[in-house]
Amino acid sequence: MSLKGKTLFITGASRGIGLAIALRAASDGANIAIAAKTAEPHPKLEGTIHTAAEQIAKAGGRALPLVVDVRDDEAVAQALARTAETFGGIDIVVNNASAIQTTPVAATDMRRFDLMHQINARGTFMVSKLALPYLQHSGSPHILMISPPLDMKERWFAPYTGYAMAKFGMSLVVLGLAGELRSKGIAVNALWPRTTIATAAIRNLLGGDEVMRRSRKPEIVADAAARIFEKPASFTGHFLIDDTFLAAEGVIDFDRYRVDPTEPLQPDFFVPEDVPPPPGVSLAAKR
Repeated sequence: MSLKGKTLFITGASRGIGLAIALRAASDGANIAIAAKTAEPHPKLEGTIHTAAEQIAKAGGRALPLVVDVRDDEAVAQALARTAETFGGIDIVVNNASAIQTTPVAATDMRRFDLMHQINARGTFMVSKLALPYLQHSGSPHILMISPPLDMKERWFAPYTGYAMAKFGMSLVVLGLAGELRSKGIAVNALWPRTTIATAAIRNLLGGDEVMRRSRKPEIVADAAARIFEKPASFTGHFLIDDTFLAAEGVIDFDRYRVDPTEPLQPDFFVPEDVPPPPGVSLAAKR
């Protein structure tokens, strides 16, 4: 199976996990719509929609850089229409764009709360909704959320209720939309990393270089996403953890995804206790 000729619409694809998924698909010869806000260089964030487009082209894909704020219904509608017009349709939508603030309720500014919900839950709902008329014409359509399993435990909410609500909101869209679209042949799934992923959000918001060294590279999520897209549309309604899913697909070398093998891996938020690492895979440091 290959993604050659497939068209992906990826939110937040100018950097991080979104860009990694784009580059993995581009290596197969896919078309990528980069739907992100960053058109000009940012002092704290690497990459723009234009630098991402250059990387995608070098990787073997075709790129369409689009300035899109997923809070803006009209901007999303226009971006989807332009993507379909440019590439002849849309096969895959990746809801990757997300906002984060890991503060307790008393310390959470309501503007930040609103931002998280507008981007994470509402943005995912709206992008998926507006993409449906295009996806229904694809031979194997997929919607993928970068969001966690619905493990409704107090431990995930108590430290950062606002963020948990917004992130689980994305997964609730998976739960409902998978059931709604199953008979229409459109797959809807969620993918979540077991460990922190080395992205700008980790460096700037969640621990800096120390946690970056204890993270896995975005390529682990990208490789898992590519294998999901290669599945038939009947593969739907799943909440997948990256290494568990890849191990079931026959992947055995997970050390290549580590940023620094001499450091133990940092577990991510929201990974259920009843989904341990696959056999032979350890989060401990390699000596």
